[in-house]
Order: sequence, then C-alpha cells, then structure tokens
Amino acid sequence: MSKTTNKFSPEVRERAVRLVLDNEGQHGSRWQAVTSISAKIGCAPQTLNERVKKAEVDSGKRAGIPTDMAEKMKALERENRELRQANEILRKASAYFAMAELDRRSK
Repeated sequence: MSKTTNKFSPEVRERAVRLVLDNEGQHGSRWQAVTSISAKIGCAPQTLNERVKKAEVDSGKRAGIPTDMAEKMKALERENRELRQANEILRKASAYFAMAELDRRSK
C-alpha cells in the first residue's frame, strides 16, 4: 500500500494529463510541457510525466500493461497467495490430525 496521499482529485489529474498531451506541440519537448503544466498546478514534474505515460499505455498509444489489467493481475496474485497459505495450513492440520490418530491407535 502506498503511504502517500493523493493531493489532487482524479479530475484534476486527468485534466493535467490532457493539457500536456494537447499542448505538447506548443513547447520544445514533452518534458518542457510537463514542467510548465506541473508548475502551474503545483505537482512534481516526474509525477505528471508518469501519469502521462500511464494514460498513453491505457489508451494504447504506448506499449505496456494497461491499468485495469495490472489491477486484475494484482488481485489474482493476492488471491493465489492467500490460497497457497490456506493450502499450507490445511496440509499442516492434516498431518497433525493424522499423527494424533496414529498416537491414539497405538495406545
């Protein structure tokens, strides 16, 4: 879990990304557009640049794993980990009860 808080609403973040993509041609480079817009809204340029890249991946303009797919993968990995833990608990409980049954029979 991230310990940082999101200072900006999703609408503000989306608008900042749109501004970068729409105004990229008015600046010498994308980075100049990012730094200009990030200074106006008060966020770190690196953060805005990462959001722009993520928006491009989500829209298919850039190679990478889209956000929704990454979230699904993360949820499946979490579920897989929990199931492995449950299986390990059941395996240990089964061995414990099998030993207890053997001890009971041998008496």
